[in-house]
Amino acid sequence: MKRARTSRTYDRLGGGGANRSGGPRRSKGYGNRQAGRPVQGEFAPPKTITPALPVAESFADLAMPARLLATLGHEGVTVPFPIQAATLPNSLAGRDVLGRGRTGSGKTLAFGLAVLARTAGRRAEPRQPLALVLVPTRELAQQVTDALAPYARSVSLRLATVVGGMSIGRQAGALRAGAEVVVATPGRLKDLIDRGDCRLDDVGITVLDEADQMTDMGFMPQVTALLDQVRPDGQRMLFSATLDRNVDLLVRRYLTDPVVHSVDPSAGAVTTMEHHVLHVHDADKHRTTTEIAARDGRVIMFLDTKHAVDRLTKHLLGNGVRAAALHGGKSQPQRTRTLAQFKSGHVTVLVATNVAARGIHVDNLDLVVNVDPPSDHKDYLHRGGRTARAGESGSVVTLVTPDQRRGMSRLMASAGITPRVAQVRSGEAELSRITGAQAPSGVPVVITAPAVERPRGASSSSQARRGRRGRAGQGRPVGEAARRRAQRRPGFGSAA
Repeated sequence: MKRARTSRTYDRLGGGGANRSGGPRRSKGYGNRQAGRPVQGEFAPPKTITPALPVAESFADLAMPARLLATLGHEGVTVPFPIQAATLPNSLAGRDVLGRGRTGSGKTLAFGLAVLARTAGRRAEPRQPLALVLVPTRELAQQVTDALAPYARSVSLRLATVVGGMSIGRQAGALRAGAEVVVATPGRLKDLIDRGDCRLDDVGITVLDEADQMTDMGFMPQVTALLDQVRPDGQRMLFSATLDRNVDLLVRRYLTDPVVHSVDPSAGAVTTMEHHVLHVHDADKHRTTTEIAARDGRVIMFLDTKHAVDRLTKHLLGNGVRAAALHGGKSQPQRTRTLAQFKSGHVTVLVATNVAARGIHVDNLDLVVNVDPPSDHKDYLHRGGRTARAGESGSVVTLVTPDQRRGMSRLMASAGITPRVAQVRSGEAELSRITGAQAPSGVPVVITAPAVERPRGASSSSQARRGRRGRAGQGRPVGEAARRRAQRRPGFGSAA
């Protein structure tokens, strides 16, 4: 069969990317070198035997159903992005593809259009999808589903999203009803397979999106177990913004004679993105962060831990900044609601852990702030990739205290970025020039969920309470007494 390989063949192709226990090697980070070996973390693409097809100059040049082409025009997608132009001719022809492109470069349609075009006209049996897209996070699963939905409708294909944190019963029902394309996180898909609600025997097209993050998050055993269940003669596509040796095992084991394309390899190469490292004093980081958050316009602020995110969010709300928290401790409905509020502008500051570093697309977001510097260059590139998407401009700002400067310099070198470095203090013109920072109003606000229809029979007192919460949720001041109490409370301290 197409996928069968002997251990000798695997060794010849470079299966040494796995350690003795069979798992992928961990990246050492910061580009450490060992004698006679490549840089740890660098990815050596496999050799392609069959030449790739020429790059497409327009969507009309591609062998896609007319209804897909019409929907592209309706959605305002007129010219293929480089990664789409490079990979689609080959993926539409059924070739395995290994593609790398920065966040916001159009990877979702690069694989999604091929999946839909090659699946169009077929009908899935109950519980037996025809195509599978594996992603590492719920947010990315939802983004992929939303991006592909209008195109799937145009060719009468049914999409099912399978992620944790949501009703497994509803997801099982969607699979029982029949879904040609499933977008899933590995853990929840495994649960549904174990329950007998899904089988992968008919899956002929499999996509791994952000495969490096799946390996970083420890999903490798689940991913390989799922890939072993799909059709062995099927098509496999692996797309990511970054590729490293952690995905070597997946590439060598599951991709056959892949077409390899590396387009816009990192966020650091984006000419519309500015990178700033702002040196701050420990005692002033608290106030500096608050003033940046109070800017006009939206901003995503990244911190390391859920506790730090919650603490900063509470502080910002108490100072009149419309902030909301996003991290793994929130339920999926909470996370979905928070993202919707941020995208609509109802919330202006999204305070998040790395859960928001991939899979979140917000139009016209021009600033990302690393309140806590990321631990490695891949995290930096993905955090920064939330801005300057699809040709827009944006800035990535990292706040660095004196004891973090040396590590940040190494990280930037690993990312291939030469940032603009400045010493700043709160209240200074330079901070405002770079970030738009300004003093907050100091009048506390409360962000609540949109008002829902009240059930019949609700008491007048509960209605009154909901009415008060709803009015507060519109961002009106909570009151002078509350403001004074907030001012007396200690701040969130160092966010690092």
